[in-house]
Amino acid sequence: MPSVLITGTSKGIGFETALAFARAGHTVFATMRSPSDSPELGQIAASEHLPIHIFKMDVDSDSSVSSAIAAIRNDHGQIDILVNNAGIERAGSIEELSLSEFRASMETNYFGALRCIQALIPEMRKRCGGCIINITSVAGILSNPPLTAYSASKWALEALSEGLACEMKPFNVRVAIIEPGIIDTSMARRLGNAASASIYPHLARFSAVFTASLKNPIPPSLVAQKILDVFESGTTQLRHLAGPDAAGLVNWRKQLSDEMWIELHGSDESAFFEGIQKAFAPVAQSETEQVEA
Repeated sequence: MPSVLITGTSKGIGFETALAFARAGHTVFATMRSPSDSPELGQIAASEHLPIHIFKMDVDSDSSVSSAIAAIRNDHGQIDILVNNAGIERAGSIEELSLSEFRASMETNYFGALRCIQALIPEMRKRCGGCIINITSVAGILSNPPLTAYSASKWALEALSEGLACEMKPFNVRVAIIEPGIIDTSMARRLGNAASASIYPHLARFSAVFTASLKNPIPPSLVAQKILDVFESGTTQLRHLAGPDAAGLVNWRKQLSDEMWIELHGSDESAFFEGIQKAFAPVAQSETEQVEA
């Protein structure tokens, strides 16, 4: 069975993806910044006798990525699949969010993926085989405050993925993008509980949206299964939405002109929530009232 390297496996989508691939029989190299702080994956692997090997790797660091991948190769041989999942969110207005926060988002979500890609594509190219799956978001398709910094990093990863797919096609290396909607992860929970003293209304609005959505939570295991299915199907389709609200959000954005999109986000609370309910329920009236209070 092919082996897979997955980044950001301490929790959420990465954690569930490691379990999904291992339970399907794949050898999994699960990487995370601090394995000692996140023992649960190793405990489950041991109890279920799963082929999961945990490695310390910080995708923000050139040396960490290089040394971890070298250790994997030395101990286990080639890596057949790369799943770039490691990511961070940064929420806030462009005026109020610091430049360092913008850089942090790009460093992990874009350059982190690029580091891993550059480390692995030479061997994939030489053997004319492999698969690279990059986890972006519906925020990699549409951009709205207060997630502009996050969207910028995911748009960049979408562009990188598309260009990479073109380059790798002659070498039989598949590239795919997974675009989740709102999934029940710690990231989504933080956004749902975000407190805001901003002069801009958008963080409070989207905190209400996330809170309402998480009342009917979509587990990260759903995205993990999508990632596994995309690999095992052999599909050459580039983009794959994941989660029941993803298509609704993307289609909603496509139905609006740029000017209509901007007008919506510049509107008052009532008009904003009326507009967003067209994309997906539920943004409950109680949540709207909470933001208006």
